[in-house]
Amino acid sequence: MWAQIYWLAHRSGVRQSRQPANVVAPVIFPLGLLAVNSGGLQAATMIPGYPTDRAVVFLLAVPFMQGALFATMNAGTDLARDIQTGFLNRLSLTPVRGVALITGQLAGVAFVALVQAMFYIAVGYALGVHLASGAMGIVMLLLLAVAIAIAFGGAGLFMALRTGSGESVQGLFPVLFVFLLISSMNLPRNLIEADWFRWAATANPVSYLIEGIRSLIIEGWNGEALALAFAITAGLLAGALVLSSFALRERMTRT
Repeated sequence: MWAQIYWLAHRSGVRQSRQPANVVAPVIFPLGLLAVNSGGLQAATMIPGYPTDRAVVFLLAVPFMQGALFATMNAGTDLARDIQTGFLNRLSLTPVRGVALITGQLAGVAFVALVQAMFYIAVGYALGVHLASGAMGIVMLLLLAVAIAIAFGGAGLFMALRTGSGESVQGLFPVLFVFLLISSMNLPRNLIEADWFRWAATANPVSYLIEGIRSLIIEGWNGEALALAFAITAGLLAGALVLSSFALRERMTRT
């Protein structure tokens, strides 16, 4: 099984590297939004209780989540392409295991997530943003960012296996982006005045993923924020893997 995971992971990584759009878009698009939002929301730093005097410091956590949304599309569309071209059918004739197939596909997601997370951190330091958690905080931030991207990538795999269509996977992006918009991405939850929006942001698990990343940038080591972020990530990943396993079994049966 480990040999199967290695070769499928190698294939996934090579395929990602041969599609520059899959790497460039998750880097350029979030950074463009960061530049726009940082300029437009700088006045929010004057609100009493705002955690920093620079909006870019507060908003730097958002690109990591936006990159995870791209991971959903990249993982799902690649697998959907394998289904449409018949590659998955040919794999069904070999001894390859389902866990190897899913893990190998997610390896490409992890590769892209690591590259883009390192780029975000480098841009942050270029803008004068220094992580309050120090050098070990960078390692933890990279680990959390990759884990979140893998969890969202698992959701993309499930959609691809369920529908077999790259277009259906891409249709997930607007839905997931709505969850990002109604989170605490632009303001701390305690400073959101609209009751319905504050309630929605509190109920939205994406808020806690962002706040876990943000805690490493602004606060240092916040055990509660990190525990919530990793717990939610683990739950999302476990659910996505279980659903993907069932969907893979059904698709292999149909083929």
